[in-house]
Amino acid sequence: MVFEEDRSLDPLLKFLLYTVLTLTAGKMLWEWLTEDLSRWITVDLWGLIADHPWWTGLVVASGLPVLLLLGRLLSFLLGADIYVSPEDTLADPSVDSADPDVLTFKMKQLSAMSATGFEQACADLLVRDGFRSPRRIGGAGDLGVDVTARDDEDRLLILQCKQYQNPVGSGHVQKFNGTARLHHGADLPIMIALNSFTQPAVDFARHHQLILMGRPELKKWAHGQHLYDVLGIENTTW
Repeated sequence: MVFEEDRSLDPLLKFLLYTVLTLTAGKMLWEWLTEDLSRWITVDLWGLIADHPWWTGLVVASGLPVLLLLGRLLSFLLGADIYVSPEDTLADPSVDSADPDVLTFKMKQLSAMSATGFEQACADLLVRDGFRSPRRIGGAGDLGVDVTARDDEDRLLILQCKQYQNPVGSGHVQKFNGTARLHHGADLPIMIALNSFTQPAVDFARHHQLILMGRPELKKWAHGQHLYDVLGIENTTW
């Protein structure tokens, strides 16, 4: 039977038809690449270059700046790794804030940043929340510290910021535990993960009293809530 009860084509015949069409299109493409395009490059284009070398050089020389300009334009439009400074950052319209100038980020903005930009965004959010001397330190040899700051009680915050596409595993949390307090003297060791943590990582952090900020908490912080309100940390100076 050629057609099914719903008048659709039999699946086997449909597969054979698609196969024939694919092979035909592939054959036509191969002939075009090996005959027409090849002849155009090796004969027509090369002949044009040989007959008009000066014009060819002029076209190439003028075309390079145009390509560079187009590349810069695309980089600007698609600039996933460009971090927007706090002065240029628009407040998230989804946040009902009394002050429209309060620094906020959307999650897609944080996702699009470079690793360095993500760390700097966390430092800028600490500035927004009134922490003292926030500094981005992350880089090679940072020994588990990306951002540092102090609160009004002079407690030292050590932040490690993970912008991974997958949940952060227990191994990273264990390394942070080995340096945050012992090496850096953190009073509040905080690990931030754009896409949260695995359950073993959460269990390890709870056992060793590490503070984890997963995606839900990060979203609240980025959208305008104070860091301590999000994490449930008391501050007697408020």
